[in-house]
Amino acid sequence: MDALPPSRMLVSVEQLRAHLNDAHRCIVDVRHDLFDAEAGIRAYQAGHIPGAVFAGIDAQLSGKKNGFNGRHPLPRQDDLVETFRGWGINADTHIVAYDAQGGQFASRLWWLARWLGHERIALLDGGWAKWFSDTQLSSQDVPTKARGNFKASASLMPLATVDDVLRSLDSGDRMLLDARTAERYRGEHEPIDPVAGHIPSARNRPWQQNLNSDQTFKSAHELRSEFTALLDQRTPDQVTHQCGSGVTACHSVFAMELAGLPGSALYGGSWSEWIADRSRPVVTGASS
Repeated sequence: MDALPPSRMLVSVEQLRAHLNDAHRCIVDVRHDLFDAEAGIRAYQAGHIPGAVFAGIDAQLSGKKNGFNGRHPLPRQDDLVETFRGWGINADTHIVAYDAQGGQFASRLWWLARWLGHERIALLDGGWAKWFSDTQLSSQDVPTKARGNFKASASLMPLATVDDVLRSLDSGDRMLLDARTAERYRGEHEPIDPVAGHIPSARNRPWQQNLNSDQTFKSAHELRSEFTALLDQRTPDQVTHQCGSGVTACHSVFAMELAGLPGSALYGGSWSEWIADRSRPVVTGASS
């Protein structure tokens, strides 16, 4: 059977099962819980897709916090390269990432890999729940990986800084899309960060709207229709995505790419970085 296509953004359970023994494949378990930092590794130890390695959102897929750069600052690229090498990843490795929340956390790894210039990465559509429901295959074995020789290349992912977002407030040249739930966006309920509300002019599209009820992604056609209506004549390269800490916003970047609308940027620090400086403006309510 042919290898998984390197350009495929989504891989089905059936496709992954047929390629579990591919030499140039690395499966990464990115299960996580924002309210329980150890939940992901416990879930991995209890059972994971055979051959999968574990990626911790806090440990491997985020950098050091300094009190001003948000809850999940981007890791140093050199550190991320070392992590990839430790997972046995090379330039020709096809990465398949999954979690238990419809790609909420796996999309962070997708974005980071492409930030390092690596195109060969896909999400497992439906994640762990669909995998186990359809296959009943689970392993507690931690794979031993030969060290890879991965090297970063030109980034494939636009990145916006807090200064970029501040400038866009005055110029109005970009649309800011907030991927948090509507309650958090409106400032009615804030379970994680010390300040409630949203960045002025930001529009709200919760990341969950990218999914079907079974946690698989909506079709590219459906996503394209929804995003095109939301963008209202703006082009994808005029869009910046944010969330609470720069993790779930990657889901919306992924969804736009899946819809054939590439080029949108991620505001890496997102809301948690924005509110670290209390002089930055905050608004509440249904719209700005």
